Formats: sequence, structure tokens, C-alpha cells
Amino acid sequence: MRRRENPAAHPLNEGNIVFAKRTITLAALLAALVIPSVLSPTVAGATTTHQGASATLLVSGLQGTTGGTIGPDGALYVTENVLGTVTRIDPKTGATSTFASGLPKTVIGIAGPIDVAFIGNTAYVLVSVVGPEVGGTNVDGIYRIDSPTTFTVIADLGAFSRAHPPATDFFLASGVQFAFQPFRGGFLVTDGHHNRMLSVKLDGTVTELIAFENIVPTGLAVSGKTIYMAEAGPVPHLPATGKVVSFSAKNPVATDVASGYSLIVDVAVSKCGTVYALSQGDSPGQVPAGSPALPNSGELLRVNADGVFSVVADALNLPTSVVFSEDTALVVTLNGEVWTVPVGSGRDQGKGDDCRDNNHGEHNEGK
Repeated sequence: MRRRENPAAHPLNEGNIVFAKRTITLAALLAALVIPSVLSPTVAGATTTHQGASATLLVSGLQGTTGGTIGPDGALYVTENVLGTVTRIDPKTGATSTFASGLPKTVIGIAGPIDVAFIGNTAYVLVSVVGPEVGGTNVDGIYRIDSPTTFTVIADLGAFSRAHPPATDFFLASGVQFAFQPFRGGFLVTDGHHNRMLSVKLDGTVTELIAFENIVPTGLAVSGKTIYMAEAGPVPHLPATGKVVSFSAKNPVATDVASGYSLIVDVAVSKCGTVYALSQGDSPGQVPAGSPALPNSGELLRVNADGVFSVVADALNLPTSVVFSEDTALVVTLNGEVWTVPVGSGRDQGKGDDCRDNNHGEHNEGK
């Protein structure tokens, strides 16, 4: 379903997993886990008919999945916040194994280990909303994985956020860090609650790269010197405020790339340099902030040369993250599934067959 701006056709969206509303309560955050928990499980290997492309279920039964990345070995790595783990998934067979365990688990049903990324062969995990403000005892920050069962906190983002509050309204002083991306030997981190992007060095130094109004930054990707960032938009999440923007670290002024679909939660760049975005879908209406979109209303979107989105696959069920393995999009969903969506070769995208491979490192890591 296309969701061009049309307030008469689209109910006001009242929130999703990205926790946009400034008056949000902890009880409302808990609602983010209610809807997915009652959904029926899907049989592994199932194929569904979507607009434009078929999506095939690669794996199901994961617990609390939000972020994912392609590792240096070509496997997909996802966080499971209910278990406090990072799981390795073979993108061809769906075989799973535990890569790391013992990370802080989710405290109130959301966040915890929320994203994963690699610098070289070393894995890092972004952990959010596990501190004392929500009844937890752990650090909101970036954790380096030292072994399958040990880790080191390299950056305390909660402490930085408390010491450097944002200009926009907030109720969690530690923020809600949503996604991170390797960049110039460190990381870029979005905070969907404090409406800003942070720059983090491996020595733990944290600075604010760019601050926004209430636009709710979510997923991000880097291609060359260009930083792409997804925006869910403020409550109500109208299609016009669901955007992908771009900027550079040298000139951090956001420029619109494409807009027109509600609740954009991630952005990724294919190996041929095509920009894709992920809409979690439509809101159920006047629901508590923090609630997910309507089931089966998410869409994988391609950004065309004219800055207009086109739908690659629709009817996705609560998607949260997208990354690429060769010519296939791997879509992680809130209800513990990973789906594969073929997006076509470089020739299909009008870029020829010999396009530069941007699939690893800084060039293509989705939320």
C-alpha cells in the first residue's frame, strides 16, 4: 500500500517501537511487546506474495529482535534483547548459532541489546534503556565483544546524555539510543528520544554531531562520505514526516533524500549504491505511544533517482532492520523473524553488473 501524504486516508499514527512521543510513559513502552507476543508463529521457509517481490522466511523464533548487520564472514548477526544475546544466522540456510551471550537483557520489554556492528573482526553491541531510570543496573552504551561470554563497555552513552541534555523535550535523561554505524574508526549513534546523532570514538569520547527538532532519528547507513539517516517523524507519524535524509560529517546539515511513507525505521545502501528504506507500517490509530505499527503493513522501499520511493515489497510484519547480502535484502522483524527479499542485480537497478561492492564495513550497515 502506498502511503503518500493524505491525512483523510491515513489515521493519525500514535507511536511505534521508536518511542517518539515526549510524554510517553513506561507503561506505554511496555505496549511495544504486547502486540508481537500474540501473533501466530510463521513456518520457516514460507513464502508470501508481496507487491513487486516475494519475501521468504529465513528464520523464526528469535526473541526480541531489532537490529542486524552483515559480519566480516558474510553471515547475518542480530540482537535478541529478551535473551541478551547476539545470534549468527547463515543467510543462505537460516542456520543459527549463539555468537555472544550475557549482555544486559531488556528491562521493560524494549531496547536492551538493540543493534550490532563490526569494525574489522571485532563485534560491538549497542545497549539501550537498561539503566537505573527504568529499574536496571547496567550501562546504556557501546559494548565490545571480547569473547562469546565476555564484553567491555567502551562508551557510556547514558552518562554522556545525562551530562549533556538535548534541547528538545525528554523524560529519560539517558536517552534511547536506537542504531549505530561504524564510521572513521569509531561510531555514529542515533538517539530517537533525544533527537540527535552522536559521534563516538573507541576511547569512549562522545560528542554531538548533529541535533534535530522532534523528528525521531532511527536507522542509519554510510556510503563513502555520505551519511544516510531514517526519520520516523514526530507523533502523529504522518507519511510526510517519514523520511530519509543525508549529510556529511564535515557539513552536518540534513538534506531530504525521499519522503512520503510513515514510520521509516531504517535505511540501507545496496552493493550497487542504491538507497533503500524500511517503513514499519501504519499505526493502529489512537494507541499509546510506543506501540508498534499495524501487523503486516510494513514496506521495503527503494529510493529512485528522482527522490521518490517505490515499493519493493509490502505486507511485511513489523520490520525493524534491513541489511544486504549480495542482491538480497534481509529484513529483521520485531516478532523474531528474518525474511529475504530479492532486490535484483546491478543491471536491474540501472547500474551495470560491475558496480562497486558496498556490502561490508562502513558502506552498508543498516539499523
